[in-house]
Amino acid sequence: MGNSIFGIGLSGLNAAQVGLVTTGHNISNANTAGFHRQEVVQATNIPEFTGAGFIGQGTHVDTVKRLYNQFLDTQVSEAQTKVSLYDSYSAQIKQIDNLVADTTSGLSPALQDFFTAVNDVAATPASVPSRQSMLSGAQSLISRLQGLSTRFTEMRDSVNGQIRSSVDLINNYSAQIATFNERIALASSASPDRQVPNDLLDQREQLVADLNKEVKTTVVKQDDGSINVFVGSGQPLVVGQQVQKLVAVQSPYDPERLEVGLQAGSSSILLGQGLLQGGSLSGLLAFRNEALDSAQNALGRVAIGLAQTFNDQHKLGQDLNNDLGGDFFNVPLPKVIPKLGNDPALTADVTISNAGGLTVEDYNLLWDGAAWKLNRVSDGAAVTMSGTGVAGDPFVADGMSIIVGGAAPAAGNGFQIQPTRNGARDLSLAITDTAKIAAAAPVLSTVSLATNIGSGTMTQPVVNTTAPVTPDPAHPSTDLNLKNQVTINFTSATTFDVTDAVNGVLATGVAYTAGADISYNGWTAKINGSPATGDTFTVGANPSGVSDSRNAVLLAELQSKNTLGNGTTTYQGVYSQMVSAIGNKAREVAVNGAAQQNLLDQASQAQQSMSGVNLDEEAANLIRYQQAYQASGKMIQIATTMFQTLINLGG
Repeated sequence: MGNSIFGIGLSGLNAAQVGLVTTGHNISNANTAGFHRQEVVQATNIPEFTGAGFIGQGTHVDTVKRLYNQFLDTQVSEAQTKVSLYDSYSAQIKQIDNLVADTTSGLSPALQDFFTAVNDVAATPASVPSRQSMLSGAQSLISRLQGLSTRFTEMRDSVNGQIRSSVDLINNYSAQIATFNERIALASSASPDRQVPNDLLDQREQLVADLNKEVKTTVVKQDDGSINVFVGSGQPLVVGQQVQKLVAVQSPYDPERLEVGLQAGSSSILLGQGLLQGGSLSGLLAFRNEALDSAQNALGRVAIGLAQTFNDQHKLGQDLNNDLGGDFFNVPLPKVIPKLGNDPALTADVTISNAGGLTVEDYNLLWDGAAWKLNRVSDGAAVTMSGTGVAGDPFVADGMSIIVGGAAPAAGNGFQIQPTRNGARDLSLAITDTAKIAAAAPVLSTVSLATNIGSGTMTQPVVNTTAPVTPDPAHPSTDLNLKNQVTINFTSATTFDVTDAVNGVLATGVAYTAGADISYNGWTAKINGSPATGDTFTVGANPSGVSDSRNAVLLAELQSKNTLGNGTTTYQGVYSQMVSAIGNKAREVAVNGAAQQNLLDQASQAQQSMSGVNLDEEAANLIRYQQAYQASGKMIQIATTMFQTLINLGG
């Protein structure tokens, strides 16, 4: 009986000691990331049968278990990966939002200052200081556009750097998880009754949690205690002790753009944004694809649209040297990037055919083996092209003109076209001489007041084009020039003849309608009132346009004219749309991030209520196990006394 009491006391002493050690382990790891509270599971020893019945034989520690709930931990992991995505996205898009919406450093003030200077020239066309102010305003506008573009490029480079860092971190976590798989499998197999190494499991779970902050993963547990980790639609990162690395590789369409791929031997398989749906890596890719690209393209669209439409109107004017206006801005060309694997001789010549038709999209031009296809990069949608893609009949789509040639394409060959990406960066001023500003109109209408007897009046002509034109079917082979003197002679009150001083008679017996457009040689004017027979009106070169500001007025009106978006919006309108889109996206990301943070907090609270260390509870456990230890020690002391008594009796 003494030995039985001694054994029971010893079993209780051992159990209490394990309880004290486990409680101390919990307390010391209360602030250890990923630690799950551990709990001692005791069981009674097999009782001994006697004539008096079954007599208990004490206790033993069956196991030390982790208080772990896979469902709760999975909830935390899923919420965390979404929070990391929105945190990464938000940190990036806030930079653009603050940049473009700033009332001082944004584009709007520079755009307004430039057109204020254009209006000054319209008010005082002969003033050299006003003209110089216009050139200075143009250069300031260009500098502002270039500065914004440079900032966008810096953000793009930063995203590339962060993608590399994130990929390296993911590979590091994957390697550590594979190492822990090996250690856990060995520890589990070494245990006769398959006890699990709780602390190793916690450390591996924390690595998986950290991995999910970078990229969303799926975890599958194996019978030997190891786990397999997958990304995307089932691409393996960790399989047992084997690691499949992610790599940051150049896009096949754009060498300056890093994409994420899964290493497969000496090559890699690209994983698009659609396959990486969570974590900070996904946030970086989403920011670049959804916000940065469109913002930089929109800025370039403003620059190219402004330069092209301003040039078009400037060419319709006359400078102080009585010459027709030239380009005011140097219009940037679209960026064309050959796809990797193209025949070097294969070329794509892309120009801007209609600045008003430009969008903020990038495009992939691909040869499918039978024909060229144009798709938007953002969503892969097909874009309809007219033409055949050869000189004289180019492909035309979304404001672009595309000529493909140089070599026969092979299936899969192609180009990425970025019509506006570098528009703000490459914009420059084409003139530096104030005399080259074409503020005047090149043609002037005059009325012979001495000889005209009717009440007819003629408006000043508006120039439509400076190119040679053929305005009358009766003269199909005659090119008429803008500055040729044209005389309109009324042969009756309702008809007139038109004569060009260089090319002779242009038309006879033209019916007169008061206020109707009269267009010849690239200009349009109107005659109002009641001309009499013999009345003449003349349109010819403007001999001295020093004080003429008709073209400058038209240039100033471009500020509020719907020249972009196929005639639906202004320069400022395109920029405002970009600012609004960025602001709305930043707000959307912030709201979604806050919502996901609340979900994470709730999931973490539920998980911690089960698995977290409660120091008050552990303090109570210390007292409980201490008392159990003392009681078991007392029992051993009693058993020792009883045994000594028996010995003394025997002596």
